[in-house]
Amino acid sequence: MCGIVGFVNTNYSIDEKTEQLEEMMARIVHRGPDNTGQFVDEGVALGFRRLSIIDLKGGNQPIFNENDSKAIIFNGEIYNYQELQQDLQEKGHVFKTSADTEVILHGYEEYGTQIVKKLRGMFTFAIWDREKQELFGARDHFGIKPLYYYHKNNTFMFGSEIKSFLDHPAFEKQVNPGALKPYMTFQYPATDETFFKDVYRVPEGHYFYIRNGEVTFTQYWDPEYTEENMTENEAVDLIDQAVQETTNAHLVSDVEVGTFLSSGVDSSLVTTLAQPKYTFSIGFGKHTYNESSEAKKLTDILKLNNYSRVIESEEAFNAFPDIQYHLDEPSSNASCVPLYFLAKLASEHVKVVLSGEGADELFAGYTEYGFSSNSKMVRVFAQGLKKLSKKSRYRLASRLEHTGNFHGKLHLYQSVAPAEDFFIGQAKVFDERESDDYLQPKYQKSESVHDIVEKQYQKVPDLPELKKMQYLDMHQWMPKDILLKADKMTMASSLEARTPLLDIRLMEVAEKIPTKYLLNSKNTKYAFRKAAHRHLPDEWANRKKLGFPVPIKDWLHEEQFYKQVREVFSANFAAEFFDQEKILDLLDRNYQQDIDARRRIWTLYSFLVWYKVYFVDERQRNVQAS
Repeated sequence: MCGIVGFVNTNYSIDEKTEQLEEMMARIVHRGPDNTGQFVDEGVALGFRRLSIIDLKGGNQPIFNENDSKAIIFNGEIYNYQELQQDLQEKGHVFKTSADTEVILHGYEEYGTQIVKKLRGMFTFAIWDREKQELFGARDHFGIKPLYYYHKNNTFMFGSEIKSFLDHPAFEKQVNPGALKPYMTFQYPATDETFFKDVYRVPEGHYFYIRNGEVTFTQYWDPEYTEENMTENEAVDLIDQAVQETTNAHLVSDVEVGTFLSSGVDSSLVTTLAQPKYTFSIGFGKHTYNESSEAKKLTDILKLNNYSRVIESEEAFNAFPDIQYHLDEPSSNASCVPLYFLAKLASEHVKVVLSGEGADELFAGYTEYGFSSNSKMVRVFAQGLKKLSKKSRYRLASRLEHTGNFHGKLHLYQSVAPAEDFFIGQAKVFDERESDDYLQPKYQKSESVHDIVEKQYQKVPDLPELKKMQYLDMHQWMPKDILLKADKMTMASSLEARTPLLDIRLMEVAEKIPTKYLLNSKNTKYAFRKAAHRHLPDEWANRKKLGFPVPIKDWLHEEQFYKQVREVFSANFAAEFFDQEKILDLLDRNYQQDIDARRRIWTLYSFLVWYKVYFVDERQRNVQAS
């Protein structure tokens, strides 16, 4: 695990490139404090920060092939590297290390671009061909590891974090005005272009080439959902076997591996199967749900060690600018806060943790997929309606949409309506029209919410509605929110987080599970929970999804933190983006408990804190330095 940076440019001297590269690497030292490496020639500069996990002595990068014609830098873990290494050695390739990095390099020599389809793991990498003067790179299937690029001013720049671009002379730092309005709805950076103008993410499941200054992207993987005929027991068996196998595969390491442990089924199952020496949990102060106490109950049953701590409110607020800095882009997903502190705690004991991301997307764990009623009778009736033909379901949905409110209406509507008509993902904060009421005119122009999600829905028009929603989340919510915060918050503390429940082999199982075993009238994540029952007490296997409970509502009703937020809302720079009178009125009404606007306030606050960190404070530092 590490951080990678680099750029392709022929205008700078080797000495200039070296100096620029070192500045880029210094920005992401937290991703790899154990070692550093670089390669610079006339056409390219490659930089690497290492967190040593596998082949502790011999895995430093860049790594070269046998004749030094190709060099690779790599961020991630390849869980099937040993079998790939054996295959490549049998084909005549000579390895200098026992690191998984070198498998990718020789695999590229042997298989070309097809090597990405053979890799099992989380990865971003770049390979420079000195003879052809071209760069080949890729990002893993799901986007577990981040990779950004900037192509402007005769320079193609890439890195694990956007902040590595800031000091490069070819980089022009500007806010992307089209990113703010969609963010206010989605709570995360939802557009392909990031919050930094002209900076983009390498899409998940894609590889790319840069040749003669031109960049091309190719998609090498996408979910292919099917509906295989199987019994409930067969579905549960498949999931159980796959989860056990993938958890075991993710334990491969030359250092100690711990687990994050909340009260939920996902991390509890991973912990139970992994049986780690260390488990880590976090909670907030009094009067809030404390996940660490629930986690301790499970570790007592399993006879495992649990390390936990309580976050105090003032501590959380003081850390928030640092959290937004490490995220690179604004995110108002409140779980960033406890995750940041959880990673800090774990990093005091281990370098690697297993976490529970992925199971909700693969096995339908969200109530938003169609489990919004607590009434069993409503859920059973809705399950029956799903058996109607598509035409009949859509006609019924249209009628329901225009009827008055009644108990269970939302659940029934979502059970029969086209996913495209109501589902935009796992978060919706501001309605688009409401956003316009708060935004300055310059920031009201953006890609619409409809257009953002429609790009994904157009690819899967014939899938069952549930799997359409899963597909959308796989390309929006997961890589741009869930996985992004998991990577950035853990790497902020030089900690590697692995996701055994988000694995290409497990995905191959999830793709073929019938929808009736994913979500039905009995539960979300139905078959997955059945599999978990075989290893966990009922209380844990059946527990509803909570996420990280964060007491934002309480914070915004405390005078100390209300004033802190109000100071940011009142700052001169806030007027660049928002109608200050309106955002202050929203904050005041919430403080007086006339309305509950916590999520909207937190979304605005998160953006403004991010902007202050990257554009106000950074500008002041540059002035002082000069």
